[in-house]
Amino acid sequence: MSTPTADSARASLEAVRTEIAKAVVGQDPAVTGLVVALLCRGHVLLEGVPGVAKTLLVRALSATLELDTKRVQFTPDLMPSDVTGSLVYDTRSSQFSFQPGPVFTNLLLADEINRTPPKTQASLLEAMEERQVTVDGTPRPLPEPFLVAATQNPVEYEGTYPLPEAQLDRFLLKLTVPLPARQDEVDILTRHAQGFSPRDLDAAGLRPVAGPADLEAARAAVAKVAVSPEVTGYIVDICRATRESPSLSLGVSPRGATALLSTSRAWAWLTGRDYVTPDDVKALALPTLRHRVQLRPEAEMEGVTADSVINSVLAHLPVPR
Repeated sequence: MSTPTADSARASLEAVRTEIAKAVVGQDPAVTGLVVALLCRGHVLLEGVPGVAKTLLVRALSATLELDTKRVQFTPDLMPSDVTGSLVYDTRSSQFSFQPGPVFTNLLLADEINRTPPKTQASLLEAMEERQVTVDGTPRPLPEPFLVAATQNPVEYEGTYPLPEAQLDRFLLKLTVPLPARQDEVDILTRHAQGFSPRDLDAAGLRPVAGPADLEAARAAVAKVAVSPEVTGYIVDICRATRESPSLSLGVSPRGATALLSTSRAWAWLTGRDYVTPDDVKALALPTLRHRVQLRPEAEMEGVTADSVINSVLAHLPVPR
C-alpha cells in the first residue's frame, strides 16, 4: 500500500468531518477540534449538558477512523486499575501477569470524567503526558496514535469532582458542545423519526475513511507549516496578557503557548496553507486556552467567563501585519 501524500491525507481528514455529520448534527467546531487534536497528538475535553451528543461525537469519530477504540464510564467507585490495568495471579504458571486496562487503545472515550474521584482521574495523567502506564515499576508504552477524549458535564451539576488544574492543562483543547440551534434540533428529530439510532452507527452509513497512515502523513505535513517570528511573538503576547489580566488568578503557562502554536499550525494546514496567520491563532485561541486560566472569585461573581477574558485580550492586542 502506497504512503499517502499530504494532499490525500488532508482529503481523508476532510472526509472524516463529512462522515461524522451523518450521525452528529450541527457540531462542526467540536468535530474540527477533534481532528486538530489528532494532528497535534493531543487530548480533548468535551464539555456540555447531558444529551448534546458528546459521547456520540467520539463514537462517530472512531467509526470513521481505522483505529481501535474503547469506552470507560467514569463512576464514583471506579478504581485506577480499572483504567490502567493490573497484575493478575495466574494459578497455572504460579506467576503474576499484566492484564491491560482499557487505556491500551488508540482512542479512549473517558465518559463523564468528572464523576470519578481525583485518584482515578490522576490515573490518566501519566498515560496522557508520557503515553505509557507504569504498573509494579514497569513502564508499558501505549499504542500510537493515542488520544483521550473525555466528556464532562458542567461542574455545577450534582455529584461531580472538578478536574484539578494540573490535569486540565494536559488537555490540548477544551471544546464546549452547545445545545443545537432550532433547525438542527428539527433535523435531529427528523433523523430519529426516520429510524436513526445512535447505538447503531453502521446503519447510519458511517464507514472508515482514514487510517493511521493518513494521520502520520498529515502530522508530517503539519510539522512543516511555517511560523513567522511575528506570529510567534503574537502567541506569546496573548499568553502574557492573560497573566496580567485583573480578572484572572492564573494565566496561560508556556505550555499553553506551545499548545496554541501547535493547534494554529494544524488549523492552517487543514485550511490548505503552509504558513500560520494571526487569524489561525485567533480561531484556536478559545478552545486551546479557556481551560488553562483561572478566574478570580470576584470576577466570577460578576459574570466574567474565561472566554470573555480571552476575547478581550484578542480584541485589544495589536495584530501583526
